[in-house]
Amino acid sequence: MSAPLLVLFAIGFAPPAAPLEAIEVAPQGRSFVMRPSGRAFVPWGFNYPAGDRFHQEDWYPADKLEGDFQEMKRLGANLVRVHLEVAYYLDDPGRPSRRGLEQLDRLLAVAEKTGLYLDVTGLACYRPQDAMPWYDNLDESRRWAVQERFWTTVAERCAPSRAVFCYDLMNEPVVAAQPRPAAKWYSGHLFGGCDFVQYINLDPAGRPRHEIATAWIRRLSAAIRGRDPRRLITVGLLPSTPAWGHFSGFPPDKIAPDLDFIAVHVYPEKGRVEQALATTRGFAVGKPLLIEETYALTCSTAELKDYVLASSEVACGWIGHYGGERLEELEARVRAGRADVRQALVCDWLKFFREMSEQVQAPRKAPSRPASSPAG
Repeated sequence: MSAPLLVLFAIGFAPPAAPLEAIEVAPQGRSFVMRPSGRAFVPWGFNYPAGDRFHQEDWYPADKLEGDFQEMKRLGANLVRVHLEVAYYLDDPGRPSRRGLEQLDRLLAVAEKTGLYLDVTGLACYRPQDAMPWYDNLDESRRWAVQERFWTTVAERCAPSRAVFCYDLMNEPVVAAQPRPAAKWYSGHLFGGCDFVQYINLDPAGRPRHEIATAWIRRLSAAIRGRDPRRLITVGLLPSTPAWGHFSGFPPDKIAPDLDFIAVHVYPEKGRVEQALATTRGFAVGKPLLIEETYALTCSTAELKDYVLASSEVACGWIGHYGGERLEELEARVRAGRADVRQALVCDWLKFFREMSEQVQAPRKAPSRPASSPAG
């Protein structure tokens, strides 16, 4: 090794990752494939950042963002799901935010450098304290127009990057079945200080709920396709329940023709892994199925492992959560008896993630014939 290279490695320099390949739906329509290599792509990664730290200001400083991506890569991830906020990317209905787009450029550059793909989830409005009256006071038609502008802006910026795996139109959208009060676009139920559920309409006005969902998907997908025609598109779906079925108004069999793959959020409950599996099977409708959110939130790590392994019969990828804590530091705290309950749980989760990485992403050769084009 030459002297300059020895110096670079001595100061912790990490060479850029190999160029990322394009990802498509595999020919059989149930998984993903990398082109041109033909290697299977099994999404295995993290929602980032975790907890209530979704605001883009929390990505600063730059070395923290890159350090977190390097840590996620070291743990075995190949994909990071990021959540882009309307308030950070649009200063008003017609003007993109310069700081937001510059931050997005940084994010894309870090992902490319570390060799991690991105699940770009948009239209986030999670924190009540960040509410935007100009946005929430719009009626359905004008709100959809702003959402269309958001995605046009984001897709245009992302299109040149190799790091984008997919665009997720919105996290956990719901179609209102009954009229709602003006400006009440959110569920009103906070989890960790955030409201992750958002309505796409306030009044069904006699329209079937799944038709509202389909019209919304088609409109926003067309905005993306106009700037980035080949990237995959999905929606982050709430799970169904035995009592209410697909209560979100986004039945997977109805919306699947307009999406490239199905993404659902499933958190197994203690002692109810079989129910979680039954829920997951209900989203297997002939498209690749990604478990876009899962975690040992109320179940044990052993039960989560059972769920991941068993759900591989229908699912082709899983995404957990990462909040920026280093596994080695957590392990040291646990050994010293200084870890609180949360830190011990996170440590257990990250060890599980690292240990499962190789098994989940076992190399498989995909068929070499051309894949079908994206939906829409």
